[in-house]
Amino acid sequence: MANQQMDILTKVLEQVEEKVDAQLSKLNDLDDDDLDRLKERRLEALKKAQKQKQEWLSKGHGEYREISSEKDFFGEVKDSKNVVCHFYKSSTFRCKILDKHLTILAKKHVETKFIKLNVDKAPFLTDRLRIKVIPTMALLTDGITKDYVVGFADLGNTDEFPTEMLEWRLGCADVINYSGNLMEPPTVNKRTGTKFTKVEKKTIRGRGYDSDSDTDDD
Repeated sequence: MANQQMDILTKVLEQVEEKVDAQLSKLNDLDDDDLDRLKERRLEALKKAQKQKQEWLSKGHGEYREISSEKDFFGEVKDSKNVVCHFYKSSTFRCKILDKHLTILAKKHVETKFIKLNVDKAPFLTDRLRIKVIPTMALLTDGITKDYVVGFADLGNTDEFPTEMLEWRLGCADVINYSGNLMEPPTVNKRTGTKFTKVEKKTIRGRGYDSDSDTDDD
C-alpha cells in the first residue's frame, strides 16, 4: 500500500515538473519585443484597474454611508452597478452588529456601494420592497433588487457570525467580487471577538416591522 502511494505521489510530482518546465520553456522562447509587449499589456491593465477604482471612489464606494431619504436611494442605486443597502432602525441592536461588518466589507470591496437607510425615513420604499424584518439588506444590480438578506438566518442564525460569513453570502448573490468557495460557507464557530446576546423577535413600535432585537435604545 505504501509503495502504491509513493508511486502516485511520484507521478503527481512528475506532472507538476513537466508543467513548470513547459512554462519556463515558453518564457525562454520570448524575445525582447515579446517581453516588452507583455510589460505594456500589464501596465495598461494596471492603469485601467486604477482608473476604475478612482471612478468607484468618486461615486461613494469604499465607505459605508448613511443616506438621508428615499430620493437619495434611487440616485445612489442608479449611479452604481452593485449596491448593498441596509434597511435599519436605530433601536434595533442587530442593526449595529451589521453596521460593524458592513463597514469592513465596504473598504474591502470597493467595486460595490454599501449604504444604509433608516426605515422611518423611507415608508414608501420599505413598503414597495416588502421589507418586514429589521435588519434587512437589499442587494441590487443595475438598479434591480435581485436578492435580500433578511435578519441573520442566512448568516448562521447567530449574532456572532464572522464578517467572512456575510462576505460569502454577498458573494452568493454576485454583488461583490468574491474569491472564496461559494459552495462552502465559512464556519460560524469563528468568533468575532465580541460577545453578543441572543435575542428574541418582537414588533417595532409604530410600524409593524419584525425586529431581531429585544433592546430599544431610544
